[in-house]
Amino acid sequence: MEYKLKRLGRELAAPGKALEFYRDDMELPDGKIEKWDFVHHKRGGGACVVPVLPDGRILMIHQYRPAVDRETTEIPAGAFDAEDPDFAVTASRELEEETGYRCGKISRLVRLDTAIAWCNEKVEIYLAEDLEKSGEQNLDEAEEIGLEAIPVEELKRRIFAGEIRDAKTVAGILAYLAVLSDRGE
Repeated sequence: MEYKLKRLGRELAAPGKALEFYRDDMELPDGKIEKWDFVHHKRGGGACVVPVLPDGRILMIHQYRPAVDRETTEIPAGAFDAEDPDFAVTASRELEEETGYRCGKISRLVRLDTAIAWCNEKVEIYLAEDLEKSGEQNLDEAEEIGLEAIPVEELKRRIFAGEIRDAKTVAGILAYLAVLSDRGE
């Protein structure tokens, strides 16, 4: 299909540490010109991980998120470092930093474009199995993270009750449930 929607120009509106905010001049299919917002993720995105403990519970993190002004329950995640722009490396690093656990096995679950209408961020979600405690959390200076091991059925209940709304977490847990179904578990 040939689309009539065209970007005519892009101008940096506000630089940032991790994100850059742009204003695009867009020509609509009817010929009208409008300003649209675009957010460029400077690192391209990151990775997250569904960490499954030997007893089948999922190791979740709790942290306060200022953007939504509440504590959230999430899977461990983080942006690429300049040294490791690799999804699996990022997922493994964040697992260990945020939980103090390493995994013996890591496999890709799903890849997301997080806000496809206005941002280029990509997130790849991994399944981490054969977890072993490797040490203590190694948190960034701005991180305050609590840990909780939760049965997957309880996570599913919380998702459908609207208690867990973080998109990468919802996608990761539901993708893991599909894996369990495929395995016959």
